[in-house]
Amino acid sequence: MVYDTRIISDSDEDLQYAAQLIKDGKIVGMPTETVYGLAADALNPSAVADIFKAKGRPQDNPLIVHLASADDIDKYTQNIPETAYRLAEMFCPGPLTMVLPKRECIPDITSAGLDTVGIRIPADSTARRFIAACGTPIAAPSANLSGSPSPTTAKHVFQDMQGRIPAIIDGGSCCVGVESTVVSFEGDNIVLLRPGFISPEELSAAGEVIIGKGITEAVSDGEIVRSPGMKYKHYSPKANVTIIEGSSEKYAEYVISKNEIGTAAMCFASETSELERCGVKCVPYGNTSEEQAQLLFLRLRECDELGFKQVYAHCPEKNGVGLAVYNRLLRAAGFEVIKL
Repeated sequence: MVYDTRIISDSDEDLQYAAQLIKDGKIVGMPTETVYGLAADALNPSAVADIFKAKGRPQDNPLIVHLASADDIDKYTQNIPETAYRLAEMFCPGPLTMVLPKRECIPDITSAGLDTVGIRIPADSTARRFIAACGTPIAAPSANLSGSPSPTTAKHVFQDMQGRIPAIIDGGSCCVGVESTVVSFEGDNIVLLRPGFISPEELSAAGEVIIGKGITEAVSDGEIVRSPGMKYKHYSPKANVTIIEGSSEKYAEYVISKNEIGTAAMCFASETSELERCGVKCVPYGNTSEEQAQLLFLRLRECDELGFKQVYAHCPEKNGVGLAVYNRLLRAAGFEVIKL
């Protein structure tokens, strides 16, 4: 079905309209503090199947279920470890997803056939108001075509989903900019499956943190994963992205040597002047890890809008929030890294 896709406001009236679409089995683009999500009733297998169709997403990639309140966690999951309750008290609502044993009410298509499901309570107030109005848990992967950069504005969602969904709630620009931190549990330990705004250092306040496989290395296509974003090439513009790891001086020297038509430097903001002085087209993505997280997907999309064919991205820090930025860049670059 082809829709006349509408961008609507976050007023109570428009949220009720969007909630009725969900109750009718339709899909809606919704804002969160991390990225925009493609929302459907998590308990409706047909609606969830339409998410996969709209995104062109492989069905072995599990979806995250969004709730309006942490009080609802035990309605949809069971055998919850004490460590999960501690994390929920510390970080919910917020950009944290906890993978927990699911209850039977969660359809297999939502959990990709796994016996676990990722649960999150978004910090964004519009998202929680919308979920509450729907009266059901909401499955919501990022609202982009599968593999392309995640959307951080309603405009981005419209670019990817025009004609594919009936409505997009405009909640402004996302303040975090990268998807949620995803964790699972082994005994009292916290296993980091996907880095996000909540860093391993912050998680360690609730228990020992184990860095899971797939954070900084590729996961094989046949391997079962319990978190989105661990398999396949993700977050990638049409341009070829290459990560350059090294000092600002070495990075600039390398990019200047490779400068030609269709090439751009996705650099730190502080590096722009020197590169532009040498004729390099720059797409700066901030100086701090927090700035880089917020701007990363926006800048990757701008690379396509500006028609670049090759992008050399300066490698961010690999700790704190920087680990999340590095993880997303690795997948955008298909793990192509040049160490200087």
